[in-house]
Amino acid sequence: MRTSIFLAAVILFGGMLAWGQAAPQAAKAELKDAQGQPVGNATFTQTPAGVEIAVTVTHLPPGTHGIHIHAVGQCEPPDFKSAGPHFNPTNKKHGLKNPEGHHAGDLRNLVVSDDGTGTYHAVDADVTLAPGPNSLLSPTGTSLVIHAAPDDDVTDPSGNSGARIACGVIVQQ
Repeated sequence: MRTSIFLAAVILFGGMLAWGQAAPQAAKAELKDAQGQPVGNATFTQTPAGVEIAVTVTHLPPGTHGIHIHAVGQCEPPDFKSAGPHFNPTNKKHGLKNPEGHHAGDLRNLVVSDDGTGTYHAVDADVTLAPGPNSLLSPTGTSLVIHAAPDDDVTDPSGNSGARIACGVIVQQ
């Protein structure tokens, strides 16, 4: 009986410690264009399969656009080069179709309709909101960048996706 009570107390106390140190479960980014105008929002939710990414955009050029997580949490207009390269903590090549692997920040393309709106949904199994090398909430931060052209999914380092037309710093919710 004492052993059962002791084990229950250990499990309860351990669970309380783990709960108090739980990793962030959500993050967000407000996307802005080169003029600093809001053009969308993104949410990032930790799931057992990875980080679920949901994006809604407005006032963007119609067509297919590359969208990537970048390695620096800065979005200085007009070119957003301050966001750095694609998020790539495992030093892979670019492109979801690249036989040598892909950057953790490589995502499928975003499609924007003729009215300038679009939605995007994906799960990135290569990133996390928890602490560690693949965390989107690292000390240098990360950002979400939308490019002018589609990503060809193979060309290193950026998929020939062109200029950066929108950017948002990823921050914990």
